[in-house]
Amino acid sequence: MTASSRQLPYAPTPYSYLPNTALTATINLDEEVKLSMNAAERDLYDSLAEIYSIIITLDGLEKAYIRDSIPENEYTELCSRLLNQYKSILKDETVSREFVDLETFKSRWEIECPRATERLRVSLPATVAEPSASHAGTSSNAPQSRPSATGSQILLATENFITFLDALRLNMLSKDSLHPLLSEVIQSVNQVTIADFDNRGKIISWLIRLNGMKATEELGEEEARQLAFDMEGAYAGFKATLN
Repeated sequence: MTASSRQLPYAPTPYSYLPNTALTATINLDEEVKLSMNAAERDLYDSLAEIYSIIITLDGLEKAYIRDSIPENEYTELCSRLLNQYKSILKDETVSREFVDLETFKSRWEIECPRATERLRVSLPATVAEPSASHAGTSSNAPQSRPSATGSQILLATENFITFLDALRLNMLSKDSLHPLLSEVIQSVNQVTIADFDNRGKIISWLIRLNGMKATEELGEEEARQLAFDMEGAYAGFKATLN
């Protein structure tokens, strides 16, 4: 076999390869790599990291609650705190714009967390959204009212219903006006009774609807009328449990 027909080696030999100095890397391996170029970017990434942590933590908390590994009162406190932190972070327009929405964020960072997803959709602890479910172990003949409900608790729940209905009559139709008021309604109602009275489910449904809106977004006229109708029915159902 002649030298001209001989197969050249696959890897370059010192005689066949000369480095191109124009392509030499200029990276200093001892220099810290910065993920952000300025304070604003750093704050944004910190906020997104906090949201990621909240989702993971909330999913673990929901699993612990389902397994009865955590007391109800402790679960309610921790869950409420996580939900409030989540909403507080997303009030920042820059963070909200980068976040887009929960499904987009989960897809981007390749996380599932179905239990946390549902809790964030409802935006209420399970003990508040479905208090009767958290007492599933009690007898079906057990009373559904809170034996410790006081007159002041009943009065507070009644006042919260009236305040919410008054807000609708005053055309306060934005999410940031109605969602806090309706949250107070269901939380005060749960202090009085866990009975599944007429239209109680409507309160949760409207909370979910409002939670899915942007802070300044408003209900349309037809939606507002339907909401008022449903809450009037829920208020009547609540009063019926007191008799």
